[in-house]
Amino acid sequence: MSPNLVDDSLSVHTQSHDYPIVITAQNATAISDMAAQITPFISARQVLIVTNDTVAPLYLARLQAQLETQFTVAVCILPDGEQYKNQSSINKIYDVLMAQHFNRDVTLIALGGGVIGDMTGFAAASFMRGVNFIQIPTTLLSQVDSSVGGKTGINHRQGKNMIGAFWQPQMVLADMNTLQTLPARELSAGLAEVIKYALIMDIEFLSWLEDNLPAMMALDLEVLAIAVKRCCQYKADIVAQDERESGIRAILNFGHTFGHVIETHEGYGKWLHGEAVAAGMVQAAQLSHRLGWISDADVARVKRVLILANLPITPPPIALETALSLMGHDKKVKQGQIRLILLKSLGKAVLTTDFDNQLLTDVLSQQH
Repeated sequence: MSPNLVDDSLSVHTQSHDYPIVITAQNATAISDMAAQITPFISARQVLIVTNDTVAPLYLARLQAQLETQFTVAVCILPDGEQYKNQSSINKIYDVLMAQHFNRDVTLIALGGGVIGDMTGFAAASFMRGVNFIQIPTTLLSQVDSSVGGKTGINHRQGKNMIGAFWQPQMVLADMNTLQTLPARELSAGLAEVIKYALIMDIEFLSWLEDNLPAMMALDLEVLAIAVKRCCQYKADIVAQDERESGIRAILNFGHTFGHVIETHEGYGKWLHGEAVAAGMVQAAQLSHRLGWISDADVARVKRVLILANLPITPPPIALETALSLMGHDKKVKQGQIRLILLKSLGKAVLTTDFDNQLLTDVLSQQH
């Protein structure tokens, strides 16, 4: 591990407050330093760790024991999976907070992937009208995307992430060593979001990924740390300009409008978020090509890099009427008009309504 990648950090600047993202990959036992890294950002004596039944056996005991030397610590362990990202799980978090008589001084700690981070953040935003929380993302997808920027929330059966709030964490701790326990499928799902940043913002990063994806998939922590920092910096720069997604931040949802259709239709959890986004990015690229903005060779390049990351490039069969209906529930719909993030070129995305609905229909009807 290169010295400059040990305990590396960057800052996120928002109207709410500024906070650091700490990226660490010291050694195989660096996980024991989690408590030391986050303690300066715990504002008072009360702590609730929210995690799931997959992550808890791996990291909870050590973190809890270390924090208990300084704080009153409670734990909420939720079932693992996107299908549990709902109001019932949020109520379980509230139940523990109420049973412990915790108050506005509590700090919630999200120990897990994007689902845990989103739910813990939403619970923090809504408990007593807002308490502090800290993100410890343990998946690649959450490290490069969902833990940064303050989007929190839960799913509704008719639409993904439809209920939530913008609520920034006090800090984010991304420990590369947690990726060593990540299943290969989850790693690939995270790579979808990494590839997304290249497609929307930086064609040179796309070339770097084409060269380095095999090393990332082989869990080269140094290469992964480079990618995580780069993606976090991209997102931090955009969030600083547009904290509440009223403008440029929407481009971070490239592939997501199509992907959310897949997730909602198939049932939350059947397709991982990153898998659905991967297929959605191909659909968005295909529409961009039909508009004459990118070439057929560009679409083929998008497919190749996703295949290199072991990601799907074809959505499941979904009836056209169903797909259009689900798209109509997307948060980017404005005044009844579907807005999409498309590619003007590889490395440059735009939020637009400037497309023929027939072309969108053609892409949604295409099953290959």
